[in-house]
Amino acid sequence: MNIMDYDTVALDDEKSALVIIDQTKLPYSTELLELTDLKDIWDAIYMLKVRGAPAIGVAAGIGIYLEAKKIARDEKEFSAFLGKFRQAKDYLDSSRPTAVNLSWALNRMEQVVLSHRNQSIGKIVDALRREAQEIRNEDIWVCRAIGEYGLTLIKDGDGLLTHCNAGKLAAVKYGTATAPMYLGKEKGYHFKIYADETRPLLQGARLTAFELQESGFDVTLICDNMAGMVMRNGWINAVFVGCDRVAANGDVANKIGTSMVAALAKRYDIPFYVCAPTATIDMATPTGNDIRIEERKPEEITEMWYTRRMAPEGVRVFNPAFDITDNELISGIITEYGIARAPYSESLKGIFQRKVSGINHQ
Repeated sequence: MNIMDYDTVALDDEKSALVIIDQTKLPYSTELLELTDLKDIWDAIYMLKVRGAPAIGVAAGIGIYLEAKKIARDEKEFSAFLGKFRQAKDYLDSSRPTAVNLSWALNRMEQVVLSHRNQSIGKIVDALRREAQEIRNEDIWVCRAIGEYGLTLIKDGDGLLTHCNAGKLAAVKYGTATAPMYLGKEKGYHFKIYADETRPLLQGARLTAFELQESGFDVTLICDNMAGMVMRNGWINAVFVGCDRVAANGDVANKIGTSMVAALAKRYDIPFYVCAPTATIDMATPTGNDIRIEERKPEEITEMWYTRRMAPEGVRVFNPAFDITDNELISGIITEYGIARAPYSESLKGIFQRKVSGINHQ
């Protein structure tokens, strides 16, 4: 089977399991994990076995539903059920602090519990199952809508660059940054795609290059420090990236290295687009300076991909998982309800007004 034949994130309700593709094993092997324990789901999110803001949100929704099923076996009184539910929610929320979709999905599930507080625990659990599935189904629609808006910005034959993996493997289907590519392919477009390898975890090399090649795209893998060369050569017409959090002013947190790609794109007058579901936009966070940046283990840099350690013992290592791209470097933020442009403090409010009104036509 092709990697695209598998669901990135799914619920097996009969087995009470969250089913994911173990992305740490790609591209060498495709392994499905059936996770039934909350700690294993926490580990899967933290260890990047499931990753990408949309996929993390879907996994969190399914994961907290499965834990609620367990809690319901022992707790039949609402206050006790809610207490244990919130403990599980807070625990799962601690796995990745930067991606807002994680807390967004968990808060959404908590609201289901609270809005059904006058019903039986069994009915609350049923409502949680429906909500988890709705989060998953919405992700498919959201990514396709982002792809439709993004496709209006490019044309057949364009050269496109992307950083990290905001593809199908980071969502349920289509991805965010790759959605215009997949929808263009459906229309018969031929893009020349360049994928940054994305140090230190190589999501671009292991995941983006892999899934695009498997899907029949013309894709070329480059090292992160080659982006300026391909732009200078005139090979890039647009840059599409995903994101993990958008601040109210349009500053964006995304995989480390994104801000350098944006600065290069600005230098060579290439449009730089951020593909962001509204669930990723955090209007309660004023600017990028207010976004907490996750720092990861130094071993990811010094030895993870090497037979022998490649850095001297005892050397200090700085390993932020994300960086902040300033809004002035961004040509547009593509959402499922339209494309926001500067000034973002105003246009993002307009996006949410469209969302409330249910307007998503182009």
